[in-house]
Amino acid sequence: MDFIYILSPLTAVIIAQISKFFIKKNRLSFSWKNLFAYSGMPSSHAAVTVSLAAIIGLEQGVESAIFAISALVAFLTLRDAMGIRQYIGKQGKIINELVDDLNEDRYLDDRYPQLIEKVGHSPAQIIAGSLLGLAVALVYFLLA
Repeated sequence: MDFIYILSPLTAVIIAQISKFFIKKNRLSFSWKNLFAYSGMPSSHAAVTVSLAAIIGLEQGVESAIFAISALVAFLTLRDAMGIRQYIGKQGKIINELVDDLNEDRYLDDRYPQLIEKVGHSPAQIIAGSLLGLAVALVYFLLA
């Protein structure tokens, strides 16, 4: 049943991304833009990495080397998604404001396109994605 290691994280990330299709700023609203969003509720980064680590831990045991590796990768991914990517979003917002403050100029519009400002995740988005990933892994483990 080696397919479980790809099916669990794949299912978790698909559910997370489809959820973004309907959820915006913690309220339901239909949006095509949210389907491919880098940020949003729930975190697909958390869903996919936690699902992978959880299914490995459930199948191979939490003492296994592969679980340790997957848990470490999950931790680093979630730290990046919440920390560094939020910082990048703040930089994008500041750069967008600076460009907007300059005189309206076609050259500036062509040379400095609007940067994406929402690329990181909030703690709530990380928790929701992590719980989703864990739930998906548990379902696959119980069905296998």
